[in-house]
Amino acid sequence: MWGQRLFAGLAEAESVSFSGLVQMDEDTHYNKVEDVVGSHVEDAVTFWAQNISKNKDIMKLSCSLSEVCPHANSVFGNLDSKKIYGGLFSEDKCWYRCKVLKTISDKCLVRYIDYGNTEILNQSDIVEIPLELQFSSIAKKYRLWGLQIPSGQEVTQFDQGRTFLGSLIFEKEIKMRIKATYQDGTVIAQAEYGTVDIGEEVAKKGFAEKCRLTSGIDVCEAKKPDPSQLALRSLKNPIPLWGRRSNQSSFNRPKGQFNGKLTLDAKYETNAGNHVTFPKENLAAVDFNLVSNVSLAKIKQDQKLIEENEKLKTEKEVLLENYKALEMKVEQTAQELQQEKTTTMDLTKHLESTLKTFVGTRLKNLAAKVKLLKEIRHINISIRFGNDLSDAMQVLNEGSFTTLESLNELEKIWAEYNVAQEKIKTCHDESEGSILIAKRNEVQQNLFMAVDVFILEVDELPLDKRLKTLQDLSTSLEAVYGKAKEGTNSEEILRKFYDWQCNKREEFASIRSETEASLQHLVAWFQSSQKVFDLSLGGLLTSEDMIGNIDEILEKTESSVCKELEISLIEQGVIDKEIILSTYSQVLQKIHSEEKFIATLLAKYKDSVEFKNQITDCLNKSPSVDYLLSIKKTLKGLKAQLRWKLVEKSNLEESDDHDGTEIEKIKQEITQLRNSIFQEIYHEREEYEKLNTLTQKWFPELPLLYPEIGLLKYMNSGGLLTMSLERDLLDTEPMKELSSKRSLGCSDVNGQPVLLKGYSVDVDTEGRMIQRAASYHRACEDSKEESGLLPLIFLFLCKSEPVAYLMVPYYPKANLSAIQASMPLTSEEALKVMKGVARGLHTLHNANIIHGSLHQNNVFALNREQGIVGDFDFTKSESQRASVNMMLGGLSLISPELKIGKPPSASSDLYAYGCLLLWLSVHNQEFETSEDGIPKVNQFHLDDNVKSLLISLIHFRSSMTAEQVLNAECFLLPKGKSLPNPEKEIEYIPHNKEDESKVESSDRYKERQELVTPALTDV
Repeated sequence: MWGQRLFAGLAEAESVSFSGLVQMDEDTHYNKVEDVVGSHVEDAVTFWAQNISKNKDIMKLSCSLSEVCPHANSVFGNLDSKKIYGGLFSEDKCWYRCKVLKTISDKCLVRYIDYGNTEILNQSDIVEIPLELQFSSIAKKYRLWGLQIPSGQEVTQFDQGRTFLGSLIFEKEIKMRIKATYQDGTVIAQAEYGTVDIGEEVAKKGFAEKCRLTSGIDVCEAKKPDPSQLALRSLKNPIPLWGRRSNQSSFNRPKGQFNGKLTLDAKYETNAGNHVTFPKENLAAVDFNLVSNVSLAKIKQDQKLIEENEKLKTEKEVLLENYKALEMKVEQTAQELQQEKTTTMDLTKHLESTLKTFVGTRLKNLAAKVKLLKEIRHINISIRFGNDLSDAMQVLNEGSFTTLESLNELEKIWAEYNVAQEKIKTCHDESEGSILIAKRNEVQQNLFMAVDVFILEVDELPLDKRLKTLQDLSTSLEAVYGKAKEGTNSEEILRKFYDWQCNKREEFASIRSETEASLQHLVAWFQSSQKVFDLSLGGLLTSEDMIGNIDEILEKTESSVCKELEISLIEQGVIDKEIILSTYSQVLQKIHSEEKFIATLLAKYKDSVEFKNQITDCLNKSPSVDYLLSIKKTLKGLKAQLRWKLVEKSNLEESDDHDGTEIEKIKQEITQLRNSIFQEIYHEREEYEKLNTLTQKWFPELPLLYPEIGLLKYMNSGGLLTMSLERDLLDTEPMKELSSKRSLGCSDVNGQPVLLKGYSVDVDTEGRMIQRAASYHRACEDSKEESGLLPLIFLFLCKSEPVAYLMVPYYPKANLSAIQASMPLTSEEALKVMKGVARGLHTLHNANIIHGSLHQNNVFALNREQGIVGDFDFTKSESQRASVNMMLGGLSLISPELKIGKPPSASSDLYAYGCLLLWLSVHNQEFETSEDGIPKVNQFHLDDNVKSLLISLIHFRSSMTAEQVLNAECFLLPKGKSLPNPEKEIEYIPHNKEDESKVESSDRYKERQELVTPALTDV
């Protein structure tokens, strides 16, 4: 028998030497009590257990093995049975200490010494472990005191005994009262679980019998048993395995299951009272069996009986379940029948009661439906059949503006005119330009006549009225049908709609006629019945004299009324909706198409009127620049007077007996002259702007015809360059403390403090500087007050030296460096300021301008809440500006990509911006930086939204834009709050075009100065 042969092999490998019994030292160990937890059961009286105090040792050992064994060398050759190895348990693939009991070929029978169970392993699953892990086993083998397995015990009873003992000791805290110890280390002890004596319980169940007592101590008789008998007993004991404890935090061991049934390597089951079966793979253990004394045929017969018994039990359980299911079904059916009976009785009672009021109820319901039908007929339901859409198409067809003959002719001539204008614009030769101008004038004459015809024709059209009609029509349809889906223009859709609408109208008319006829029939019946039931009337009238059958009349009337209500109230079907919505889309497209045509017509009309007004006075000739020349002449005279007064003032001051009153009078005259000069300069700028507009739109030849006025330079500079301003005309106070690199001075223009910055230029750098300054100026002008940039007032060139001067507003002590040194911004103020700075970067980046020089001296906080970005050195390129390493509290503002030679970008601007925001947020705290110089943001305690923005700007800036920064959470105000518009409150902003020609009085100047918060510009 396979199972018995396997057991015999194990018995031989682990036979217990009963002759090796040793008495314990009564004084030290006898009756010593140990608290243990059962880990493995071998038979009804023998088991393995671990001392509770070894819990931590087991955990440490498990960790050490899991670290050491995966990297250790596998064993080979002959293994030492006394040595401790590491074994890979097959179930949970974890490492445990083991000893080799038997080796055949490359298979080894091992015992896991810290738990007590055995397993057959390949040599490849056994490894060497260090000496420090080769200490004595944690688990001990125990034998119940005074008990032994009865001789001749059957395998089934053997398994039941082992299962019973397992249920008493497995994973339970047991008190072991030690009596003796065998030479092989097996401990003879009395086991107690609470008040239960485990040995007595096993003996009561008949799984073990009492031994004869020795004279010295209560242990089993220490005679040497017959090895063959011991082997035979072991045959009835299948390979015992450990279970898996529920509390694995207390004890760790190879996994298995013990739940009233023992498992064999978690692969075969042993049921109480059943025969043991073994998987095919474990038959390799046969190589270890040495003895076989049990009949194989007997085992097979027992196994067959057990299987048949189990089969009968299963069939019995199935039949019992079927019986219970049928019983429940019968009970459920009985309940349903009872409920049906109750429902039927209730329905019968209800019918009996309703029959008494049937006629009245029916007529009442019909009257209610007729009343509802009357109300519906008063409501316009034409929308259900698309009448509003057909009406809209009729409006579109009747007064449609789709084309205009004069418009086509006008566009043709206008195209020729534009080509002629473009040729003049690109011409640089005056003689060639004269020829082109003459040709242009011919086309201009034709265009003028075409424009005249077009204007007259358009004036006769009711365009405004038609546009209003289309807008009202579009609004009314959108209110009913909502947003239209996009679709192609198709006449097939409109044809399909007309067919559908005709069918629906016919159907509805038929139903309505049927309803009216049936109601009239019902009214006639009631009139005839009145004569039958009126006793005052003479003559004998019977029921046969009444018109028709009332039941049929009522049925037909109800049917007709319900049909009309249904078609009037029930929502349209999917197909109907699709037809209506497709038609609505077509109608809306036609409306929008005509609106677009009218808009084009009006735009062309506007251009034509403007052309006519401009060209009327300049037909066949170019506009005059005399007014501009007169302004320049006036300026020349004023500048000469100013210079004379300056010389006169200087002479008086140098004289020994100068009169203070006379000097003061001259100073006032000088001030008035300077104001007059600037007033004329503003007038000159206005005239240049007018000429610029004429050049751009109608007369591109002006720069070619009048090169002396410098119109082309003005246009190329974006209106920033002036040729009438000179350095010596300004009363400038040097500002050497602000910059040692260039000429820098402070002055006053019409009551506004300005800073005059001088840049050394040559022929090459002058053009590039003007171009960069013009781009900056255009970006600033396009955004007006929302630019977030320091505005540029004037750019002019020195006539005596190669120096270009840039005039900007002067804001003393308003840069971030000065403010943080005197009175640092609060967190709220810093966020307001940096939002304005983000707006400035957004303006520049939208214009494809990289600042490249953003630092604490070049960002201004006006009134401590309006942040603006200062200008930069327009003589330098982006790379030159970005190469200057600006430091901020030990932190470099140069981004990592610039350090490795990459060109400046919007990302590098945002890096500097992020560093500035971090500096304002943490004040004087020290920065920790990474190896590449990037500051560590997480070291500071900041608002979550601010920290999130800083991480994006400094660490993930490649994915950030200035617009995203502007819309960051930390800059969004709570609902109901809004930031004041600082630019409207600040009174020292540059003059706009309407104010440029106005000179402020001195009193007004003083008022404005009181509102000014000084600031310092970039140097």
